[in-house]
Amino acid sequence: MSTTIGRREFLKRTGLGVAGAALAFPRPGKSAGSGFQALEKSQPNILFIISDDHGWTDYGFMGHPQIKTPHLDKLAAQSLTFRRGYVPSSLCCPSLGAIITGLYPHQNLITCNDPPGPPPARKRTPQEQQEFVAGRAVMTKHMEAAATLPRLLAQQGYVSLQTGKWWQGHFSSGGFTHGMTKGQRHGDEGLDIGRKTLQPIYDFIAAARKEQKPWFVWYAPMMPHDPHTPPERLLEKYKGRTDSPHVAKYWAMVEWFDETCGQVLDHLEKEGLAENTLVIYVTDNGWVQSPTTPRHLRSKLSPYDSGLRTPIMVRWPGKVQPKMSDDLAMSIDLVPTALAAVGAKPTSAMQGLNLLDAEAVAKRKTIYGECFVHTAVDLNNPAKNLEQRWLIDGNRKLIVPQRKGEPELYDLAADPHEQTNLAAQQAEAVAELKHKLDAWWKPE
Repeated sequence: MSTTIGRREFLKRTGLGVAGAALAFPRPGKSAGSGFQALEKSQPNILFIISDDHGWTDYGFMGHPQIKTPHLDKLAAQSLTFRRGYVPSSLCCPSLGAIITGLYPHQNLITCNDPPGPPPARKRTPQEQQEFVAGRAVMTKHMEAAATLPRLLAQQGYVSLQTGKWWQGHFSSGGFTHGMTKGQRHGDEGLDIGRKTLQPIYDFIAAARKEQKPWFVWYAPMMPHDPHTPPERLLEKYKGRTDSPHVAKYWAMVEWFDETCGQVLDHLEKEGLAENTLVIYVTDNGWVQSPTTPRHLRSKLSPYDSGLRTPIMVRWPGKVQPKMSDDLAMSIDLVPTALAAVGAKPTSAMQGLNLLDAEAVAKRKTIYGECFVHTAVDLNNPAKNLEQRWLIDGNRKLIVPQRKGEPELYDLAADPHEQTNLAAQQAEAVAELKHKLDAWWKPE
């Protein structure tokens, strides 16, 4: 793959220095809201792979009849794979915020993609632009106040690299020691990763290895997210499998993303790092491609499984037994899982589980989530931005709207695509589950 910027220039911009130079690494310090306790010391490298706008059915191993994902299929076979994984919120920014902090959006206050004001596509007046920048600064402050995974890992001697999607300003706002994104809305130079180059990841790993530092890499390419611009060779492959050019482009994007995952994972093998690297996979939110437009159908921004569900994979050769699991898992579990792997405990605010604790995962029967507006009403009051709360209890799913509409109840075992609302016939179940939902978080 060709790089968008030269290797020396990338190393300079991210703080890596020139190839072979020492890593610029901050001294461990006390992070805001930390307070984890050390467990048995362990220092595996950690790789997060985060897909972007990717439907939960759209993998070979999840049974899609057309899409080919051989590299992710292989990863799933090598991992503890949760087929019933979920993100708490079906929108990029709050979902990524939950992944990096281990907190629900209403806890970390990152609930929307954008601050109040006109949509990003509209040309803003100078005053509106000034207000937008000020709002972004507030969102960045919320991230800076959180005990993020990179900050907690830094206390254990780790260096960390941000690539791909990143909404909260400069990469350092999340505690990353190195990164690509400098602060433009959702990624700027970071969005080159995967689509144009993987070299920054390879260079970072080489530099960390030279300095004998354990590392954490955030690989969150804007893939298969639109614009759907797959290589022609992949587009041609899928054009014959559907009558919709929009669907063909999306399917081809999924396979292109799969190829990049294979390249990163193959690099770990080639460098002899796979055995001591914890790999965790998740997607930020779902996507159902419209056959008639480039946009999506009921998925992103929705409280339905088409927007919230994702496979979650945890691979650690020799430490984690590969298994396909139908236990419930969540993206807020990823930080506690990574911390446990390095010998640390989560903060008291984190409600997720260590996914490697089989007993705790098996005992959990209920998970919770929340969906918000795209553009915030109030950056400091999550309830003002709330659209729906939801929970899954076994196979029952309750969706409770915040402003208008009636609760919805679905049997996910019989109706996985949520076509039949059972709320009117099962009023007692609705009341029971709403009581649980209110006990978790009842907005004022």
